[in-house]
Amino acid sequence: MGDALNFDVVIVGAGPAGLSAAIRLKQLCAEKSHELSICVLEKGAEVGAHILSGAVLEPRALNELIPEWKEKGAPLETLVQQDKFLFLTEKKSFRLPTPPPMKNHGNYIISLGNFCRWLAGQAEALGVEIYPGFSVGKTLYNDRGKVIGVETTPRGLDVEGRQKDSYEPGVQILARHVVFAEGCRGSLSKELFERFHLNRECQPQTYGLGIKELWEIKPEKHQQGLVVHTLGWPLDSQTYGGSFIYHLENQQLAIGFVIGLDYENPYLSPYDEFQRFKHHPAVKSLLEGGRRISYGARALNEGGWQSIPRLSFRGGSLVGCAAGFLNVPKIKGTHTAMKSGMIAAEVIFDALSQGVEPEEGILDQAIRKSWIAEELKPVRNIRPGFQKGLWAGLVNAVFETISRGKFPWTLKHREDHHSLKKAKKCIPISYPKPDGVISFDKMSSVYLSNTNHAEDQPCHLQLKDSEIPISYNLANYAAPEQRYCPAGVYEIVQGASREQKLHINAQNCVHCKACDIKDPLQNINWVPPEGGDGPRYPNM
Repeated sequence: MGDALNFDVVIVGAGPAGLSAAIRLKQLCAEKSHELSICVLEKGAEVGAHILSGAVLEPRALNELIPEWKEKGAPLETLVQQDKFLFLTEKKSFRLPTPPPMKNHGNYIISLGNFCRWLAGQAEALGVEIYPGFSVGKTLYNDRGKVIGVETTPRGLDVEGRQKDSYEPGVQILARHVVFAEGCRGSLSKELFERFHLNRECQPQTYGLGIKELWEIKPEKHQQGLVVHTLGWPLDSQTYGGSFIYHLENQQLAIGFVIGLDYENPYLSPYDEFQRFKHHPAVKSLLEGGRRISYGARALNEGGWQSIPRLSFRGGSLVGCAAGFLNVPKIKGTHTAMKSGMIAAEVIFDALSQGVEPEEGILDQAIRKSWIAEELKPVRNIRPGFQKGLWAGLVNAVFETISRGKFPWTLKHREDHHSLKKAKKCIPISYPKPDGVISFDKMSSVYLSNTNHAEDQPCHLQLKDSEIPISYNLANYAAPEQRYCPAGVYEIVQGASREQKLHINAQNCVHCKACDIKDPLQNINWVPPEGGDGPRYPNM
């Protein structure tokens, strides 16, 4: 075992929630003249390397956390000027009234990765220690079952788990309190859910897969500050999803597609639906003459209020997308994630500064009393309303919006991995071949994500049963992992003796977590690779 380090608070994940928690803790230290040592661990090679979102930022939490953010140079340069909401058919587009939650007056189109880089600078200026390139593979407990720290993933193991000459053991990082801010479907968070039964009293989480590209388009086509959302084509009426098109500064365009991972047809490929979408006349004309700069994909929580688990347990707390605070009708979660980190910081500081541990349940109570609850509870029924299809979902959304969510019922979610229909009951989908100009194959896209993994290391995509991909997934669902993965990680190949087997191209993985979520028998377990591996998004 390597060295052990000690801090008062360790935060796992340098996303908006983790960094907001770190900043708020240090602010309280200064205000109350009580010092706490704080460490943030980030698995990406640098802060922001693994951060991907649309993104339109509602600055409410930022205004509270750092009121002077403009003077401090926060990278919020593009104020939203106009909203458009479109319904697409295969050849046409129809403008609809923008739903009230999707109106973005006062919001900013940003690169969330660059925003996190800026937040990290603010945290370090206050004395927070941030260590990028360190993935965390294990939560540490004492003999009473309390969380006492974490252990980083060792480096220098070969594919069989044997130590190479470059071997470096994991480092134990001990703390009085650990904040888990891993983001959506965190590997440590999954274990905590089971160990402490954190989701015993909530609905199952449901997810979407967001796929995004960054383009530089012709000046005459660029409208800085324009926000466009679409629904309809190319998805059928039973599949939840839609697109976003955001005009940033410097002639850049963020374009992406989100598909609910509760889709039913195993032949559906979220990646190929996105590529097909870009050939819609209204979209293709925008991209023609431009060039694609970057690509990435990430799962996002869509469960909302009724899927938020218990957030506090012995020795630790969950914040941000590790718990799931996305406001689905707003299509925003950064501000709520930040606020959850800030509230957690206040609860943790109040306890540790008095020499005691945070009492379980206090964080949950504080969240329920905050504007997070005021925002998320009234819209809790909008996402599950789409389980009966697009039109039923839209009608439900209208009534929920008019009533401001005051109907007495709370609709339920189903787990995404239960939603696939058998392949024999579904029609295969024929996707057009990418033209290399507007649409692209997966490998050229992965290249643009700057993804890299050392090939000679243990596979971070673990199969609980190596027989299931062929005997169950292929037999029943035509091997859906070949299609729900947006990076070409999984493929069915024929062995020397003509038997079929699943080949895992782990080096392609962009850490989206779709496989961990959508596999029908939950047979794929995503664990962190060596620190610093994975995508390296420049400004996503």
